Amino acid sequence: MSRGPKDEDQGERVPLAHRVPDLGALELLLAVARHGSLGRAARELGITQPAASSRIRSMERQLGVALVDRSPRGSRLTDAGALVTDWARRVVEAAEAFDVGTQALRGRRDSRLRVAASMTIAEYLLPGWLIALRSQRPGTAVSLLAGNSATVAQQLLAGDADLGFVEGLSVPEGLDGAVIGQDRLLVVVAPGHPWARRKRPLTAGDLAAEPLILRERGSGTRQVLDSALTGHGGLAEPLLELASTTAVKAAAVSGAGPAVLSELAVTEEVAARRLTEVPVEGVSMDRSLRAVWPSSHRPTGPARELLSLTQG
Repeated sequence: MSRGPKDEDQGERVPLAHRVPDLGALELLLAVARHGSLGRAARELGITQPAASSRIRSMERQLGVALVDRSPRGSRLTDAGALVTDWARRVVEAAEAFDVGTQALRGRRDSRLRVAASMTIAEYLLPGWLIALRSQRPGTAVSLLAGNSATVAQQLLAGDADLGFVEGLSVPEGLDGAVIGQDRLLVVVAPGHPWARRKRPLTAGDLAAEPLILRERGSGTRQVLDSALTGHGGLAEPLLELASTTAVKAAAVSGAGPAVLSELAVTEEVAARRLTEVPVEGVSMDRSLRAVWPSSHRPTGPARELLSLTQG
């Protein structure tokens, strides 16, 4: 007994893709109708005539009706073929509308890029990357949210950013990432601070015991420092706890106390002797800089191009 599209007793349904010819076969049938020739239809679609004949036969077997009469004078649609061609035209027109719509969606997606970045990357690395991206995509509008690493992760997971950059020890939960660079934290003081005249490096214990000017909890800088000093008694109560790299640096330059900052952030101040680097031994404060994105959404469009620029 033959089985129809749906067997009411069994509750089974043959998928539509198994019952309806694919789009390429329908386009071929329409071309045969236009040209009255299987050979000319094949040339229009860029396939061989044997491949076109095979596709027509396959479609006839799938539908269970003859669609094309072939003769030395050309190819003519059967009555059933003419009816199927009318239906095929509507399907192809709907597919063309679908294609136009998805292209519009891609265009809208590619016209904007939302970036979330932790402070150091946002201030010292991202501007150069965005200038390079603009030369490739002058029509893309970029918005930037600068915050600590925890905030970056929240923005990505909430769908409020397309690509993020963080400075912590690892990729935040729920995100995937790629290392795009390396950085290290430095202990810096104003030239008049007693540590600027030390003959020997600080120990991990010295650093742990001293009240420092620090970034807030949730920042990549604070995360790395907390981890580095866990085995040495942990951090003392901060002298100051500030929400931006610029604020921490300004407080250190003013002589308020020692600060721990990214090497990227203090290169100019150390070179100009507005700050002095204080060597530390027995503790590693190296860290990786990462691009991150939601685990379920690999970067596409301008986000993918920006990621390529950072890795280049």
